Amino acid sequence: MGKNSLRGNERARTVLAQEAARIIIEQGIEDFRIAKNKAAERLGLKNCGSLPCNTEIQTAISEHLQLFGRESHLDQQCTLRRGALAAMDLLAPFKPRLVGPVLDGTAAANSPINLHVFSDTAEMVALKLDAVGLRYQVYERRLKSRRDRSETYLGYRFQQGDLSVEATVFPITGIRQAPISSINGRPMRRANHAAVRRLLTISSSDLVIPNPIFNI
Repeated sequence: MGKNSLRGNERARTVLAQEAARIIIEQGIEDFRIAKNKAAERLGLKNCGSLPCNTEIQTAISEHLQLFGRESHLDQQCTLRRGALAAMDLLAPFKPRLVGPVLDGTAAANSPINLHVFSDTAEMVALKLDAVGLRYQVYERRLKSRRDRSETYLGYRFQQGDLSVEATVFPITGIRQAPISSINGRPMRRANHAAVRRLLTISSSDLVIPNPIFNI
């Protein structure tokens, strides 16, 4: 393959990553595969070769947020993180951890707040939501517990004010080992209540978290 072809493929991957990032931010899509396919179809690049990997898209998201709507996005992240703290207060008996785009600083306005909670049985979390009069929907989420093993976890989706919260329930022992991220193949970042409070004090220059945060 000639140098021009290589450069063309690299350029196509970059453009696709940028468009997928824009779709994720503007539409609140969490599934990177869906965003990649939408971007490829929109740009007419479905047959350009290999699609960008998830880490390339994550980088493009960070770059997009640095270039466009920086201050408004920071305000949005603060709103989502305050909502996360309120949900974590509610679910405090289950040692909640914040994960996903709200933690990373890449959430869209309509992104859900993703929490990991820990209990002997998922029904205990449901009983807590019932006790405070919150309506919820039950969902299942399949996550990699190890690189070669996936497991299905029960979760509850509910509203915290105007914000959507998704609380995925793990066994109590699951607090010691985070599931594998579909973005970079590493254990997911998790932050406890104190770490999320600290995030609310960061400057706009630290909008997107550069390093993993683990609070186990």
